[in-house]
Amino acid sequence: MSTSISRTLVLLRKEKGISQKKASEELSISQALLSHYEKGIRECGLEFLCRAADFYGVSVDYLLGRSPEKNGAIIKVEDIPPETMGKENTFGKGVILTTLPKKLLANSLNVIFDMAAKTGNKEYIGFVTDYLYLSYYKLFRYLYMINSSNPASFFGVGENVFKDYTNCKMMELEVKLLCGAKGEKIEGAKCPVLERDELLLNQEILTKLYPTYANSILNVVSGAEKIIKK
Repeated sequence: MSTSISRTLVLLRKEKGISQKKASEELSISQALLSHYEKGIRECGLEFLCRAADFYGVSVDYLLGRSPEKNGAIIKVEDIPPETMGKENTFGKGVILTTLPKKLLANSLNVIFDMAAKTGNKEYIGFVTDYLYLSYYKLFRYLYMINSSNPASFFGVGENVFKDYTNCKMMELEVKLLCGAKGEKIEGAKCPVLERDELLLNQEILTKLYPTYANSILNVVSGAEKIIKK
């Protein structure tokens, strides 16, 4: 069964604050079968999906991972606040194809930087910032390379080595970000990243904390996981 369905079933049950035994009784199936559904061992049928959707108060599309919204709404360009983007229509050809992802990513950065700030750790915020700088830098260089007439002197790091250097630095930062996220000591860092109540999240909390941007980050998560599964 799709991991997104099994993960969503577990999340919804925990949000409801009930045991697997209680949920199985309400859904008229055995606890063993519900356990298989939640672990992704067994495929659940449409009848069960409809029953689970009614019980948890969500849409079947949400259970299937087709929509990040519990009511099954599909996000549209006009649903995303434009204030973070400036004048989208000034960039020329291809703007229609890029407007939605541009808004999603730009709005998601508000969530990411706010979460980073809530760590209360300047070094960790620096790791997050450096990682994003390098991601943008690498993408910009690839796009810059498309026109062979563009002068290589625009950059201080040579074209033949920039990818390897950037990837190595990003891998180093990923280790630091992961260690910090797990509360482990980060080599070279002065202060540990402590677990903070401010970073306790689920979908409902995310929506309450970031009513303007929650849709965007949820769509980025959903889109990224679809790419991973391809």
